[in-house]
Order: sequence, then C-alpha cells, then structure tokens
Amino acid sequence: MIKVRIESDSEGNIISFEMSGHADYRPHGEDIVCAAASVLGYTALRALIEVAGVNETNLDYKLDDSVGYLKVKLKTELQNDTLPYIQVILRTYDVGIRSMIESYPKYITLEYVGGGNRV
Repeated sequence: MIKVRIESDSEGNIISFEMSGHADYRPHGEDIVCAAASVLGYTALRALIEVAGVNETNLDYKLDDSVGYLKVKLKTELQNDTLPYIQVILRTYDVGIRSMIESYPKYITLEYVGGGNRV
C-alpha cells in the first residue's frame, strides 16, 4: 500500500508531502497505481522548481525508487511572492492523491498532519 502524508503549517499552507511503499495493484512494471502516484509526486517536485521558481537549495527532498519513497519539504518560510504558486502546486498534488483514493482505496492512504485550516 502507498502511504501519503501531507504536512501543513499553522497557517494551513502545505509545507511537505511524503509517499512511501508500493501499491501492489499489479506486478512491478504494470502497476498503474504506483505509476500514477509517482507521476503526481515527481511532477509536483519539478513544478515547484520549474514553475514556482523555488530554488532547489530551499527544498529538502529525498527519493528512492527501489523502496517507493519520495519526500519533499520546503526548507524556508513561505512568506514571499512564490507562496501562491507553491500552494497551487501542492494543493493540486493533494487533489490528485484524493482522486486516486476514490478510485483505488485499497491501495493508497492519506494522512494530514500539522495545523491550520485546509481548503
């Protein structure tokens, strides 16, 4: 099962996400649930850099395909002009994960941690 954890700060801004595990929906190389979750995570990471303009030095990220692990965390405070772009990307990731859960609830879980109100 893929376990997703999304962390927010006290203002409700998403500051990190973490995915771990394999869905085991199908054999390795044929698992559409793992593939979809991976695409969402990797796209969010690249979009933070290429679309929102977050410098890679302001991101703490780790990935390990062999064990099915990706963690992305913002290192710095979000009080700057890129905050709206960052939040659109991370909230879109959240929407994508929730959509996957609707279709494949036995293969992916989601946990929210942190404070603030969620939109």
